[in-house]
Amino acid sequence: MSMAVPPGSQVSVQRRPHTSWTRVVSQSFYKFSPSEQIRNPVMFVVYIYTFFVAAVTFFPWAFPDVAGPGFDQNYYLTITVVLVLTLWFANVAESIAEAQAKAQADSLRETRTGLKARQIYPDGRRDWVPSGSVHVGDRIEVKPNEIVAVDGDIVEGAGVIDESMMTGESAAVVRESGGDHTSVIGGSRVLQGTIIVRVTAEPGSSFLDKMIQLVEATHREKSPNEVALTIILAALTMALLLVVVTFGYLLLGTHLGLFNLATLIALIVCLIPTTIGGLLSAVGISGVNRVSKANVVSKSGRAVEAAGDLDVLILDKTGTITVGNRLAVQFIPAPGETDQSVMRGALLASAFDETPEGRSVVRLAGLRGVQRESVSMENVQVIPFSPERRASGIRLPDGTEAMKGSVGAIQAALGGLPPETVAAADQASRQGMTPLVIALGRKVLGIVVLKDVVKPGIRDRLVDLKTMGIRTVMCTGDNRLTAEAIARESGVDEYVAEARPESKLQLINREKQYGHLVAMTGDGTNDAPALARADVGLAMNSGTSAAKEAGNMVDLDSDPTKLIEIVSIGKQLLITRGALTTFSITNDVAKYFAIVPGLFVGLGGAAALNILQLPNPETAVLATLVFNALMIPLLIPIALRGVSFRPQSAVDLLRRNLLIYGLGGLLSAFIGIKVLYLLFAYSLNLPAVVSFGLAVHHLLGGL
Repeated sequence: MSMAVPPGSQVSVQRRPHTSWTRVVSQSFYKFSPSEQIRNPVMFVVYIYTFFVAAVTFFPWAFPDVAGPGFDQNYYLTITVVLVLTLWFANVAESIAEAQAKAQADSLRETRTGLKARQIYPDGRRDWVPSGSVHVGDRIEVKPNEIVAVDGDIVEGAGVIDESMMTGESAAVVRESGGDHTSVIGGSRVLQGTIIVRVTAEPGSSFLDKMIQLVEATHREKSPNEVALTIILAALTMALLLVVVTFGYLLLGTHLGLFNLATLIALIVCLIPTTIGGLLSAVGISGVNRVSKANVVSKSGRAVEAAGDLDVLILDKTGTITVGNRLAVQFIPAPGETDQSVMRGALLASAFDETPEGRSVVRLAGLRGVQRESVSMENVQVIPFSPERRASGIRLPDGTEAMKGSVGAIQAALGGLPPETVAAADQASRQGMTPLVIALGRKVLGIVVLKDVVKPGIRDRLVDLKTMGIRTVMCTGDNRLTAEAIARESGVDEYVAEARPESKLQLINREKQYGHLVAMTGDGTNDAPALARADVGLAMNSGTSAAKEAGNMVDLDSDPTKLIEIVSIGKQLLITRGALTTFSITNDVAKYFAIVPGLFVGLGGAAALNILQLPNPETAVLATLVFNALMIPLLIPIALRGVSFRPQSAVDLLRRNLLIYGLGGLLSAFIGIKVLYLLFAYSLNLPAVVSFGLAVHHLLGGL
């Protein structure tokens, strides 16, 4: 067999490359194509009218009714330029958001360049082959300092894996055969140990490929909230369009020379919600990007927004609310038994238990002076743990079973337990610990007590969720007393004890029947149905391939509490969209008072609407249109970064939204338009000082 050093073993990738501004600029100009613009109804209206104004500007002879006496070509040209800038700023906002994601895709793509795999053939022969030539079910061998070429599950051995190419974290993780932490990702590096991996993805459909395809998708799938808001904005745009067109028809019918097409189009552009229309797509894309920065891969924007609308959160106990890896802390013998006998029985039952709990039993017994007896795999039958059996152990050659399991499971198997043992188990459970009964044949030897610790700060995070109106449910396989103690200490609203894999699915179905949006975490194959059913299913990167396929999010850090952070990101996305929508609409109210008076110059009563005291109509229109265009790039940082979020009730959030962004949008437009008018007035040699004096006089008169 050939054992050369595999190409691609020295892959080094920059985790978060900088955004390419060349790409941003080129993409922003590409988005001027009609196929791109039509995806945004609000900006498409601006797009159509920009061409119309440009046509009148450059070919006035073709529009004699519009370009009649008094036609100012320079004014029309200025309006055209400002409209083009408005469209370009909206394109830039979306291009920046897309470029951030595509920069990550470029980085990820480098990890699969030139990778090869050491394939194991049925006859035991091993040979290097291109990573694209292995298929689902094939087996490959990966040794220390080699790159895992393809996605798969470890079927033999254990290894310390460097996943920094995906997570950006330098801390390595342990992956081993058996259990739920068997999955490895193509592109990760084995630091220690030799592993045999069964391939779980065909070439081109690996986890890495799907990530790249997701972030490079040109046509992003809009979330339900984004679709609903787009429809509302489109309806508002059409209504305002109808009003302004009717308005222009009435002006044209006066025969007083008041009709000005450029001013009417400026009125349309400024009154329709162009600000939020130009930023809407960027807000959605940036939400997925913020989740990505938290080392979570979202398979769709729908999942991110669904996280913001959640009202029920289902959490595992072990590893989520508690630290996980329960450790043995005490042996309690049954009546008539000794410490030595219960420890020997526990060692037998844990002889082939490679879970952290099983290893901790062996370690504690060793510290107490009892060593594990040599047991040959050929002479015994391993009885693995299963959610249905809720026990594990071995069957000796004479048929005797050495078992370690929950109180209920052993009690049902033996037909009863000594009262003293039940009382000791109940006391341990009330203290939040997990008792496991040790039995040899039909004889109860005692219990071993496992202890798990509630994670620091988890109670405060659950309080924040409750403030946001989210109900938390802890789902655990532990008995009722242990579950109750942990629930009380952590602060969850409800708990489900002695849960089986189907219990999570039943719980999700029940909550969804009541109209709730539900999220849960999981890492095992038996979690896959529930992950697929949940509105937000967060699968652990360390889990099985089935779990990662079923969930609509994958946490690269394999931290189940990350779901709480995702909820905050989803809330921030919704709040950002709402805040910018409020700002845009109140902005438009102020623009109305800047442009409409210019349409009525020469008619009595027009001065009553001119509360900003803008005496020159054309300069007022120009100032308003420029302000409308500039607001888009000024708000891009907020759209990409998101509005600052802290847990609050819906009423408090609405009040804050109206006060900051509603009132802020109104005042900023009045001030911004006035300042721009004064600047343009000076540049055009208009009596700006007089204009400013009139405004001050009007303000003092109002006071």
